[in-house]
Amino acid sequence: MSHTIAQQEKRSAALISVIAAVGLTSFKIIVGLLTNSLGILAEAAHSALDLAAALMTLFAVRMADKPADREHNFGHGKIENLSALFEAILLLLTSAWIINEAIDRLFFKKAQVEISIWSFIVMGTSIAIDITRSRILYRAAKKYNSQALEADALHFSTDVWSSSVVILGLIGVTISRLVSGLTWMSEADAIAALLVAVIVIFVSGELGWRTITALLDTAPKGMTERITAEVGKIKGIHDCHAVRIRPSGARWFVDLHVTMDGERTLNETHAITEKVEKKVHRILRESDVTVHVEPLEMAEK
Repeated sequence: MSHTIAQQEKRSAALISVIAAVGLTSFKIIVGLLTNSLGILAEAAHSALDLAAALMTLFAVRMADKPADREHNFGHGKIENLSALFEAILLLLTSAWIINEAIDRLFFKKAQVEISIWSFIVMGTSIAIDITRSRILYRAAKKYNSQALEADALHFSTDVWSSSVVILGLIGVTISRLVSGLTWMSEADAIAALLVAVIVIFVSGELGWRTITALLDTAPKGMTERITAEVGKIKGIHDCHAVRIRPSGARWFVDLHVTMDGERTLNETHAITEKVEKKVHRILRESDVTVHVEPLEMAEK
């Protein structure tokens, strides 16, 4: 598959996410204001940040595909990681606002929540859309090893759970008005908002940690050992060592040293290094591999 087709598919997945976020945010704000439901308004704020995150992802995917230049010798892949980190920070800020509003309603300021069929329609629609777009993003992320798309997919898959929590909160408020002995359930909407915040904090914390490790050039666990072992099996290679791996968006940069018989011709040595590159590519797709050859005789001294 050509690089152009890969770019188009990644951008298409990100664009679908943006369109869905615009529709959901507008729908939730309107219904949340009409019903005065903190749970739905919390979800509206969450969806607004989803929109910002989706726009950042679309921008990051476009920029990350730009080829390396004089100022960015390793390409622009880190933009994907920065986008995901910024998304995590936005999510944490949203959680702080939701928690503050929920505590205010639970202990200081009572608010009347208007329950209507539209409250359930907007949340049901949100769940259906989030399931669809998270699947589209996951497929594209897995296919092209895109961390930005993967972060978006993870984000929206957890939105399904948070929306489900809001629906439970609305059901609780409805029950409190129908059953006299369960008036305490009138606080279910604010409690649901707190649960949404907890979910968002968990997701953003996990996402933030993963992006930080990527920005710090942390190699995947066990990958160095795997490459060392697999390359060492190639005929003509005596030893593989000094393997270094750094992520950059959807790409990997791999440097490694191998020892060979110093009597080999340049053509023979080059043919073996080609096998090394192909082996690493099978282990890490979209990797840029640099092989440094050392003569066995010097390595033994």
